[in-house]
Amino acid sequence: MTETSEKLVRMMPAEAYTSPDVLAWERRHLYAGTWTCLGRVADLFPDERTHQRALVVGDIGCLVVRSPAASGTALRMFANTCRHRGHELLPEGETAERRLISCPYHAWTYDLSGALKGAPGFRDVPGFEKDEHSLVELPVTVWHGWVFGHALHPLGSPEVPAFDEHVGELATVLAPYDAGSLVLADRHTYEVAANWKVIAENYHECYHCPSIHPELCQVSPPDSGDNYDLPGSWVGGSMDLREGMATMSLTGELAATPIPGAPTATVEYVHLLPNLLVSAHPDYVMTHRMVPLAPGRTWVECSWLTLAESSEAGAPGAVEFWDLTNRQDWGACESVQRGLGSPHFRPGPFAPNEDAVGHLVSLIGAAYRASGLELSSARPADESQTIGTATRR
Repeated sequence: MTETSEKLVRMMPAEAYTSPDVLAWERRHLYAGTWTCLGRVADLFPDERTHQRALVVGDIGCLVVRSPAASGTALRMFANTCRHRGHELLPEGETAERRLISCPYHAWTYDLSGALKGAPGFRDVPGFEKDEHSLVELPVTVWHGWVFGHALHPLGSPEVPAFDEHVGELATVLAPYDAGSLVLADRHTYEVAANWKVIAENYHECYHCPSIHPELCQVSPPDSGDNYDLPGSWVGGSMDLREGMATMSLTGELAATPIPGAPTATVEYVHLLPNLLVSAHPDYVMTHRMVPLAPGRTWVECSWLTLAESSEAGAPGAVEFWDLTNRQDWGACESVQRGLGSPHFRPGPFAPNEDAVGHLVSLIGAAYRASGLELSSARPADESQTIGTATRR
C-alpha cells in the first residue's frame, strides 16, 4: 500500500448503515447521549394551552413541559416514566393541556416541576416520603428557537456534555441569521429509504451536484466555498451564489424578505450532530431534522424559516427549489442504501472535495471506538475527534 493510499479516508463499513445493532447503539449514545434537536419551541407548544408533550429522544421516552416563569416560559424535561411502577405518563406523540402530570395507571400526580403531589393509598404508609419520588429531570435547552434535549443522564450529571461546547463556534457562524426571531413559513416531511448517515453524508458534499442537481448548479457553483475547521460537534461550510443570484431558488430571485445582517453572497450548510442540518440563506433558513426509524429508513422534516413579514407568503420560490433538490437527493441516497446491501460493497475513498464527509465519518467513527463499538472492517481515520466533547486535533 502506498503512503498516499494509507492517508485516504474511506466510508464506514456497510454494517454502520445496515445493522440494527449499530442503530440501537446510535439511538442510545449519539441521540439520547448527546444533544438531539427536538424541533422548534412553536412545534412542541403551538399554543398557550399546551403544557406537556411526550416524545422519544433516541430510544428514551421523555416528557417536555412548559410552565409560566417570571421571565418568559420555562421548559423542563423529565423521563416519561412514573416513579411508582414505570408506566408512561403520556403516550408518545401526545400533548396535554393540564398543569398537573398524571399517571393514567394508578393516578400518581406531579406538578410541572416534577414534584410528586399525590400518591393514592400512600398517605399513612410508614417510610414513604414524597420528596424521594419526584420525576427524573433531564437536561433541555433552547437555542435560536430550537429545543435540544439530552436523555441519557439526569440533569446535573457530570456525564452530560456542556451544550455550549457541543455547539462551539457554530454559534458564531449562525449568529448573523438570528434564527430565534424567524418563524415557520412552510414545511415538508419525507420518509427516505436510507440510513440517516447516508443522508447526512450526501448533504456534506457537492461532488454529486453536477450529476443530479442541474437547477442547483445554475445558482451556485458546485466547486465553490470551503469547509470550516472550528470547535464544536458540528460539520459544514459555505458555498457561493453565482453573480446576479440573490438566493437559492429556481430563478435565483429572493424568496422572502432579506434577513438583516445576513451575508448576501453565500449560503451556509452546517450539521449540528446528530440530527439538525441548517442551510442559511440571505432570505431564509432551511433545516432538515432527521429521526432514524430503522437502519434503512429515516424520517426527515424540512422547514423553511423566514422573517415574520414573509411567513404568510410561504416562500414558494425556496420551497419549490428545495423540494425538487430534496427528491433528487433522496433518490441518490436510496440507491446508495441499496448498494450497501450488496455482498460486493467495500468502503470507497473520499475525494478531496468530500473532505466534510470524511470529517463527519471520522467524528462518528471516533464515537464508536470511544464506547468500544467494533465494526467488522476498516475504520475511518482521525481518532482524535469525538462527538459530544468538541475535541479536535
